[in-house]
Amino acid sequence: MIDILDSNSYNHFSKHFVAVDCVIFGYEEDNLKLLLYPRGFEPSQGKWSLMGGFVRDNESMDQAARRVLNFTVGLDNIYLEQVRSFSDPERDPGGRVISMAYFALIRIDQYDKELVRNHGAHWWPITKLPPLIFDHANMIENALERLQRKASLELVGKELLPEMFTLTQLHNLYNAIFQKQFDAGNFRKKLSSLNLLDRLPEKDTSNSKRGAYYYKFKYKTSTDNIDRIVKL
Repeated sequence: MIDILDSNSYNHFSKHFVAVDCVIFGYEEDNLKLLLYPRGFEPSQGKWSLMGGFVRDNESMDQAARRVLNFTVGLDNIYLEQVRSFSDPERDPGGRVISMAYFALIRIDQYDKELVRNHGAHWWPITKLPPLIFDHANMIENALERLQRKASLELVGKELLPEMFTLTQLHNLYNAIFQKQFDAGNFRKKLSSLNLLDRLPEKDTSNSKRGAYYYKFKYKTSTDNIDRIVKL
């Protein structure tokens, strides 16, 4: 049973550090990728890490995560979603750190490449990640599961694909997110039934003379008015 504490109860408890860690997803050359950087301080200095930082006194966790993203990739208007907290007392050898993991979706063609290069960051395919510090691999696993749930309920891609894209590009994105091959014909039938895309008059002729029509998103999708995109 928890006792009722007096007005000075805060003084009886130890202080903890609060941090955020950002799982930054991008998509390029049919690969779902993660942006990682070599940690700049001990413990585990120089080893591959998620982008993160401590929450400042005057900001919320969401604000801290957006600050970290802006500092890292130079973008403000990024899709960002909380994954969950990680609070194992032994997770960080440097101290008692409770971290909230987020996942972010960005277009690789839009970020500040010089800024990322200055941080020593690098895009890694999700299937070929290097060894990571602390519990960051677990954070990535949880973030990918959250992204997969999102992609099964909403048509994702607006935050990862170019403004104009082919159905093949969208199909390949889903293959990369779920790390499996969806039947192309069934995938296109599902897209057609949802009526979420506008076909454009322009074509991509880089792979064939006939070419493939470009598409764009018609409106913001919602879990309230569409069926599941894929069956998990």
